[in-house]
Amino acid sequence: MKIKEIRDLTIEELANKEQELRKEYFNLKFQLASGRVESPARFTHVRREIARIKTIMKEKETGSKAG
Repeated sequence: MKIKEIRDLTIEELANKEQELRKEYFNLKFQLASGRVESPARFTHVRREIARIKTIMKEKETGSKAG
């Protein structure tokens, strides 16, 4: 997701998206443990998406605007 798309979401939508990404990250860790991870680069991508979402959520909660 692009940062513009993330900023357009509501706090509830952001929370849902974060929950989905956390589930995906858990599944990726499970695949890694079982030795059948398809895309190791996906770990980094998912972690960064979660961080972006959390940052935007915090901005919306405090009312600040960065960027």
